[in-house]
Amino acid sequence: MGADFFGLARLLLGNRFRVSPSCLADCAFDLLLSLLNTGLGALQEFYHGPRLRRLELPRDPIFIIGHWRTGTTLLHELLALDPRHRCPTTFECFAPTHFLLSEPLLRGWSGFLLPPLRPADAMAMGWDRPQEDEFALCNLGVPSPYATMAFPNRAPQFPEYFDLEQVAPAQRRRWQRMFVRFLKQLVLRRPGRLVLKSPTHTFRLPLLLELFPQARFIHMVRNPYALFPSTMRLWQAMYAWQGYQKPDFNGLGEYVFRTLLAMHDRLQATRGLVPPGRFFELRYEDLVREPLAQVRAIYGQFELAGFERIEPALRQYLAQRAGYATNRHQLSDDLRREIARRWEPYFRKYGYAAE
Repeated sequence: MGADFFGLARLLLGNRFRVSPSCLADCAFDLLLSLLNTGLGALQEFYHGPRLRRLELPRDPIFIIGHWRTGTTLLHELLALDPRHRCPTTFECFAPTHFLLSEPLLRGWSGFLLPPLRPADAMAMGWDRPQEDEFALCNLGVPSPYATMAFPNRAPQFPEYFDLEQVAPAQRRRWQRMFVRFLKQLVLRRPGRLVLKSPTHTFRLPLLLELFPQARFIHMVRNPYALFPSTMRLWQAMYAWQGYQKPDFNGLGEYVFRTLLAMHDRLQATRGLVPPGRFFELRYEDLVREPLAQVRAIYGQFELAGFERIEPALRQYLAQRAGYATNRHQLSDDLRREIARRWEPYFRKYGYAAE
Protein backbone atom coordinates (compact mmCIF):
# COMPACT_ATOMS: atom_id res chain seq x y z
CA MET A 1 0.00 0.00 0.00
CA GLY A 2 2.99 2.32 0.35
CA ALA A 3 4.56 1.57 -3.01
CA ASP A 4 5.69 4.08 -5.61
CA PHE A 5 3.55 3.76 -8.75
CA PHE A 6 6.42 3.24 -11.19
CA GLY A 7 8.11 0.67 -8.96
CA LEU A 8 4.90 -1.29 -8.48
CA ALA A 9 4.09 -1.12 -12.19
CA ARG A 10 7.55 -2.47 -13.08
CA LEU A 11 7.10 -5.30 -10.59
CA LEU A 12 3.73 -6.25 -12.06
CA LEU A 13 5.00 -6.03 -15.62
CA GLY A 14 8.07 -8.06 -14.79
CA ASN A 15 5.83 -10.83 -13.44
CA ARG A 16 3.37 -10.55 -16.37
CA PHE A 17 0.52 -9.57 -14.07
CA ARG A 18 0.21 -13.16 -12.84
CA VAL A 19 -2.02 -12.16 -9.95
CA SER A 20 -4.28 -14.75 -8.36
CA PRO A 21 -8.00 -13.96 -8.88
CA SER A 22 -8.51 -13.67 -5.12
CA CYS A 23 -5.83 -10.95 -4.99
CA LEU A 24 -6.99 -8.82 -7.94
CA ALA A 25 -8.95 -6.36 -5.81
CA ASP A 26 -6.02 -5.83 -3.45
CA CYS A 27 -3.68 -5.33 -6.39
CA ALA A 28 -5.98 -2.77 -8.03
CA PHE A 29 -6.35 -0.91 -4.73
CA ASP A 30 -2.57 -0.83 -4.26
CA LEU A 31 -2.11 0.56 -7.77
CA LEU A 32 -4.56 3.37 -7.02
CA LEU A 33 -2.79 4.15 -3.75
CA SER A 34 0.57 4.07 -5.50
CA LEU A 35 -0.55 6.94 -7.72
CA LEU A 36 -1.33 8.93 -4.59
CA ASN A 37 2.01 7.92 -3.07
CA THR A 38 3.92 9.10 -6.12
CA GLY A 39 1.99 12.38 -6.23
CA LEU A 40 2.66 13.04 -2.56
CA GLY A 41 6.30 12.15 -3.16
CA ALA A 42 6.56 14.84 -5.81
CA LEU A 43 4.99 17.34 -3.41
CA GLN A 44 7.43 16.31 -0.67
CA GLU A 45 10.33 16.81 -3.08
CA PHE A 46 9.08 20.32 -3.85
CA TYR A 47 8.96 21.28 -0.18
CA HIS A 48 11.91 19.36 1.26
CA GLY A 49 14.19 18.53 -1.69
CA PRO A 50 16.64 21.43 -1.25
CA ARG A 51 17.04 20.75 2.48
CA LEU A 52 17.58 17.05 1.87
CA ARG A 53 20.29 17.71 -0.69
CA ARG A 54 22.19 19.95 1.76
CA LEU A 55 21.81 17.61 4.75
CA GLU A 56 24.84 15.65 6.01
CA LEU A 57 24.26 12.17 7.44
CA PRO A 58 25.88 10.89 10.64
CA ARG A 59 29.08 9.08 9.63
CA ASP A 60 28.92 6.21 12.11
CA PRO A 61 25.59 4.36 11.88
CA ILE A 62 25.05 1.01 13.57
CA PHE A 63 23.90 -1.85 11.35
CA ILE A 64 22.22 -4.89 12.91
CA ILE A 65 22.83 -7.78 10.54
CA GLY A 66 22.35 -11.54 10.53
CA HIS A 67 19.98 -14.09 9.06
CA TRP A 68 16.25 -13.68 9.45
CA ARG A 69 14.90 -14.95 12.80
CA THR A 70 18.18 -14.49 14.68
CA GLY A 71 16.79 -11.85 17.06
CA THR A 72 17.59 -8.76 15.02
CA THR A 73 14.16 -7.25 15.70
CA LEU A 74 14.50 -7.67 19.46
CA LEU A 75 17.91 -6.00 19.45
CA HIS A 76 16.64 -3.22 17.20
CA GLU A 77 13.83 -2.47 19.63
CA LEU A 78 16.23 -2.45 22.58
CA LEU A 79 18.65 -0.03 20.91
CA ALA A 80 15.75 2.17 19.79
CA LEU A 81 15.06 2.95 23.47
CA ASP A 82 18.09 5.23 23.46
CA PRO A 83 16.69 8.67 22.48
CA ARG A 84 19.99 9.53 20.80
CA HIS A 85 19.43 6.72 18.28
CA ARG A 86 17.44 7.15 15.09
CA CYS A 87 15.69 4.00 13.91
CA PRO A 88 13.32 4.01 10.93
CA THR A 89 9.76 3.36 12.03
CA THR A 90 7.15 1.14 10.43
CA PHE A 91 5.27 4.17 9.09
CA GLU A 92 8.42 5.63 7.55
CA CYS A 93 9.34 2.32 5.88
CA PHE A 94 5.82 1.67 4.59
CA ALA A 95 5.32 5.26 3.33
CA PRO A 96 8.87 6.19 2.33
CA THR A 97 7.91 8.41 -0.60
CA HIS A 98 6.06 11.00 1.47
CA PHE A 99 6.22 10.46 5.25
CA LEU A 100 7.72 13.90 5.86
CA LEU A 101 4.41 15.35 4.66
CA SER A 102 1.90 12.66 5.50
CA GLU A 103 2.91 11.24 8.87
CA PRO A 104 1.35 14.01 10.99
CA LEU A 105 -1.94 13.56 9.11
CA LEU A 106 -2.13 9.78 8.69
CA ARG A 107 -0.32 8.06 11.51
CA GLY A 108 -2.79 8.82 14.28
CA TRP A 109 -5.90 7.28 12.69
CA SER A 110 -4.46 4.66 10.31
CA GLY A 111 -3.23 2.14 12.87
CA PHE A 112 -6.10 -0.20 11.97
CA LEU A 113 -4.25 -1.00 8.73
CA LEU A 114 -1.67 -2.95 10.73
CA PRO A 115 -2.30 -6.20 12.61
CA PRO A 116 -1.56 -5.83 16.32
CA LEU A 117 0.98 -8.67 16.14
CA ARG A 118 3.43 -9.78 13.45
CA PRO A 119 2.04 -12.80 11.59
CA ALA A 120 5.22 -14.87 11.92
CA ASP A 121 6.01 -14.55 15.61
CA ALA A 122 3.38 -12.52 17.49
CA MET A 123 5.73 -9.62 18.29
CA ALA A 124 3.87 -6.33 18.67
CA MET A 125 3.41 -4.10 15.63
CA GLY A 126 2.74 -0.39 15.45
CA TRP A 127 3.52 2.60 13.27
CA ASP A 128 6.12 3.90 15.75
CA ARG A 129 8.04 0.66 16.25
CA PRO A 130 11.44 0.13 14.57
CA GLN A 131 11.32 -1.43 11.14
CA GLU A 132 13.58 -2.82 8.40
CA ASP A 133 14.79 -0.25 5.91
CA GLU A 134 14.70 -2.92 3.16
CA PHE A 135 10.91 -2.50 3.13
CA ALA A 136 11.41 1.20 2.41
CA LEU A 137 13.71 0.45 -0.52
CA CYS A 138 11.19 -2.03 -1.90
CA ASN A 139 8.36 0.50 -1.61
CA LEU A 140 10.48 3.18 -3.27
CA GLY A 141 10.74 0.96 -6.35
CA VAL A 142 14.34 -0.09 -5.79
CA PRO A 143 14.82 -3.72 -6.90
CA SER A 144 14.84 -5.83 -3.74
CA PRO A 145 14.76 -9.55 -2.95
CA TYR A 146 11.75 -8.71 -0.76
CA ALA A 147 9.70 -8.32 -3.94
CA THR A 148 9.53 -12.12 -3.86
CA MET A 149 6.78 -11.71 -1.26
CA ALA A 150 4.52 -10.21 -3.93
CA PHE A 151 4.97 -13.12 -6.38
CA PRO A 152 6.01 -16.10 -4.25
CA ASN A 153 5.20 -18.68 -6.94
CA ARG A 154 7.62 -17.13 -9.44
CA ALA A 155 11.40 -17.39 -9.30
CA PRO A 156 12.98 -15.41 -6.44
CA GLN A 157 13.00 -11.74 -7.35
CA PHE A 158 16.22 -9.74 -7.82
CA PRO A 159 18.69 -12.11 -6.11
CA GLU A 160 21.51 -10.02 -7.54
CA TYR A 161 20.43 -7.21 -5.21
CA PHE A 162 21.49 -9.12 -2.12
CA ASP A 163 25.11 -8.01 -2.55
CA LEU A 164 24.80 -5.83 -5.71
CA GLU A 165 28.16 -7.14 -6.94
CA GLN A 166 26.80 -8.22 -10.34
CA VAL A 167 24.46 -5.30 -11.08
CA ALA A 168 25.44 -2.59 -13.53
CA PRO A 169 27.38 0.35 -12.06
CA ALA A 170 24.54 2.74 -12.85
CA GLN A 171 22.06 0.54 -10.96
CA ARG A 172 24.45 0.23 -8.04
CA ARG A 173 24.76 4.02 -7.87
CA ARG A 174 20.97 4.34 -8.02
CA TRP A 175 20.62 1.94 -5.10
CA GLN A 176 23.09 3.98 -3.08
CA ARG A 177 21.38 7.23 -3.99
CA MET A 178 17.92 5.98 -3.01
CA PHE A 179 19.22 4.46 0.21
CA VAL A 180 21.00 7.66 1.24
CA ARG A 181 17.96 9.71 0.27
CA PHE A 182 15.72 7.67 2.57
CA LEU A 183 18.21 7.98 5.43
CA LYS A 184 18.35 11.74 4.95
CA GLN A 185 14.58 11.90 5.24
CA LEU A 186 14.83 10.07 8.56
CA VAL A 187 17.44 12.46 9.94
CA LEU A 188 15.57 15.51 8.66
CA ARG A 189 12.50 14.33 10.58
CA ARG A 190 14.50 13.64 13.76
CA PRO A 191 18.30 13.81 14.04
CA GLY A 192 20.29 11.08 15.75
CA ARG A 193 22.75 8.23 15.21
CA LEU A 194 21.19 5.89 12.65
CA VAL A 195 20.54 2.35 13.89
CA LEU A 196 19.47 0.22 10.93
CA LYS A 197 18.38 -3.41 10.82
CA SER A 198 17.97 -5.64 7.81
CA PRO A 199 19.19 -9.19 7.19
CA THR A 200 19.87 -8.25 3.57
CA HIS A 201 22.63 -5.88 4.72
CA THR A 202 24.62 -8.93 5.84
CA PHE A 203 25.56 -9.33 2.16
CA ARG A 204 26.51 -5.66 1.72
CA LEU A 205 29.42 -4.82 4.01
CA PRO A 206 31.65 -3.47 1.18
CA LEU A 207 28.82 -1.33 -0.19
CA LEU A 208 27.84 0.00 3.23
CA LEU A 209 31.44 0.79 4.12
CA GLU A 210 31.75 2.81 0.92
CA LEU A 211 28.95 5.01 2.20
CA PHE A 212 29.87 4.93 5.90
CA PRO A 213 33.54 4.10 6.55
CA GLN A 214 33.03 4.51 10.32
CA ALA A 215 29.99 2.21 10.50
CA ARG A 216 29.60 -0.35 13.27
CA PHE A 217 28.04 -3.79 12.82
CA ILE A 218 26.27 -6.18 15.19
CA HIS A 219 25.98 -9.67 13.77
CA MET A 220 23.30 -11.96 15.24
CA VAL A 221 23.47 -15.77 15.05
CA ARG A 222 21.13 -18.53 16.28
CA ASN A 223 21.00 -22.29 16.68
CA PRO A 224 20.29 -23.67 13.19
CA TYR A 225 17.78 -26.22 14.51
CA ALA A 226 15.60 -23.29 15.59
CA LEU A 227 16.65 -21.01 12.75
CA PHE A 228 15.48 -23.21 9.87
CA PRO A 229 11.86 -23.86 10.98
CA SER A 230 11.48 -20.28 12.21
CA THR A 231 12.60 -18.92 8.83
CA MET A 232 10.24 -21.28 7.04
CA ARG A 233 7.39 -20.01 9.19
CA LEU A 234 8.39 -16.39 8.48
CA TRP A 235 8.31 -16.74 4.71
CA GLN A 236 5.12 -18.79 4.75
CA ALA A 237 3.42 -16.05 6.76
CA MET A 238 4.80 -13.20 4.67
CA TYR A 239 3.96 -14.84 1.34
CA ALA A 240 0.39 -15.42 2.48
CA TRP A 241 0.04 -11.92 3.97
CA GLN A 242 1.82 -9.82 1.34
CA GLY A 243 1.46 -11.83 -1.85
CA TYR A 244 -0.51 -11.19 -5.04
CA GLN A 245 -0.57 -14.96 -5.50
CA LYS A 246 -1.92 -17.76 -3.39
CA PRO A 247 1.42 -19.30 -2.39
CA ASP A 248 2.24 -22.94 -3.05
CA PHE A 249 5.60 -22.80 -1.17
CA ASN A 250 7.25 -25.07 -3.75
CA GLY A 251 11.03 -24.93 -3.30
CA LEU A 252 10.85 -22.79 -0.16
CA GLY A 253 12.95 -25.16 1.94
CA GLU A 254 15.70 -25.25 -0.67
CA TYR A 255 15.61 -21.44 -0.89
CA VAL A 256 16.12 -21.17 2.88
CA PHE A 257 18.99 -23.66 2.83
CA ARG A 258 20.79 -21.90 -0.03
CA THR A 259 20.24 -18.34 1.17
CA LEU A 260 21.77 -18.91 4.60
CA LEU A 261 24.85 -20.51 3.07
CA ALA A 262 25.22 -17.66 0.57
CA MET A 263 24.87 -15.13 3.38
CA HIS A 264 27.36 -17.00 5.57
CA ASP A 265 29.94 -17.27 2.79
CA ARG A 266 29.57 -13.61 1.85
CA LEU A 267 29.96 -12.42 5.42
CA GLN A 268 33.05 -14.55 6.01
CA ALA A 269 34.58 -13.16 2.83
CA THR A 270 33.94 -9.51 3.74
CA ARG A 271 33.88 -9.15 7.55
CA GLY A 272 37.63 -8.56 7.56
CA LEU A 273 36.92 -5.15 6.03
CA VAL A 274 35.48 -4.04 9.39
CA PRO A 275 37.99 -3.30 12.19
CA PRO A 276 37.48 -5.71 15.13
CA GLY A 277 36.39 -2.94 17.49
CA ARG A 278 33.52 -2.06 15.18
CA PHE A 279 32.18 -5.61 14.75
CA PHE A 280 30.20 -7.27 17.55
CA GLU A 281 28.94 -10.83 17.32
CA LEU A 282 25.98 -11.89 19.44
CA ARG A 283 24.09 -15.14 19.90
CA TYR A 284 20.31 -14.98 19.99
CA GLU A 285 20.35 -17.32 22.97
CA ASP A 286 22.62 -14.96 24.93
CA LEU A 287 20.49 -11.92 24.09
CA VAL A 288 17.35 -13.67 25.35
CA ARG A 289 19.05 -14.99 28.49
CA GLU A 290 20.82 -11.79 29.56
CA PRO A 291 19.65 -8.84 27.44
CA LEU A 292 20.92 -6.09 29.75
CA ALA A 293 24.40 -7.56 29.91
CA GLN A 294 24.57 -7.94 26.14
CA VAL A 295 23.39 -4.39 25.43
CA ARG A 296 25.89 -3.13 28.02
CA ALA A 297 28.63 -5.08 26.22
CA ILE A 298 27.66 -3.50 22.89
CA TYR A 299 27.85 -0.01 24.41
CA GLY A 300 31.22 -0.86 25.90
CA GLN A 301 32.80 -2.21 22.71
CA PHE A 302 31.44 0.60 20.54
CA GLU A 303 32.34 3.22 23.17
CA LEU A 304 28.78 4.50 23.37
CA ALA A 305 28.32 6.58 26.49
CA GLY A 306 25.18 6.73 28.60
CA PHE A 307 24.11 3.12 29.10
CA GLU A 308 23.09 3.95 32.67
CA ARG A 309 20.64 6.57 31.41
CA ILE A 310 18.73 4.08 29.24
CA GLU A 311 18.89 1.12 31.62
CA PRO A 312 15.52 1.97 33.28
CA ALA A 313 13.82 2.05 29.86
CA LEU A 314 15.42 -1.28 28.97
CA ARG A 315 14.18 -2.84 32.21
CA GLN A 316 10.67 -1.52 31.62
CA TYR A 317 10.59 -2.88 28.06
CA LEU A 318 11.82 -6.29 29.19
CA ALA A 319 9.26 -6.40 31.99
CA GLN A 320 6.46 -5.68 29.50
CA ARG A 321 7.48 -8.60 27.29
CA ALA A 322 8.23 -10.99 30.17
CA GLY A 323 5.40 -13.31 29.09
CA TYR A 324 6.51 -13.51 25.47
CA ALA A 325 7.27 -17.05 24.30
CA THR A 326 9.02 -18.00 21.08
CA ASN A 327 7.39 -20.45 18.69
CA ARG A 328 8.24 -24.08 19.32
CA HIS A 329 9.03 -26.38 16.40
CA GLN A 330 9.16 -30.15 16.10
CA LEU A 331 11.78 -31.43 13.66
CA SER A 332 11.83 -34.90 12.18
CA ASP A 333 15.06 -36.87 12.44
CA ASP A 334 15.50 -36.62 8.67
CA LEU A 335 15.16 -32.85 8.72
CA ARG A 336 17.60 -32.52 11.62
CA ARG A 337 20.16 -34.54 9.67
CA GLU A 338 19.59 -32.40 6.57
CA ILE A 339 20.04 -29.16 8.54
CA ALA A 340 23.24 -30.53 10.12
CA ARG A 341 24.59 -31.57 6.73
CA ARG A 342 23.64 -28.50 4.71
CA TRP A 343 24.56 -25.91 7.32
CA GLU A 344 27.65 -27.61 8.71
CA PRO A 345 29.86 -24.49 8.13
CA TYR A 346 27.45 -22.36 10.19
CA PHE A 347 27.36 -24.95 13.02
CA ARG A 348 31.15 -25.08 13.05
CA LYS A 349 31.78 -21.33 12.82
CA TYR A 350 29.47 -20.36 15.68
CA GLY A 351 29.99 -23.37 17.93
CA TYR A 352 26.53 -24.94 17.79
CA ALA A 353 26.33 -28.69 18.37
CA ALA A 354 25.18 -30.62 15.32
CA GLU A 355 24.13 -33.78 17.17
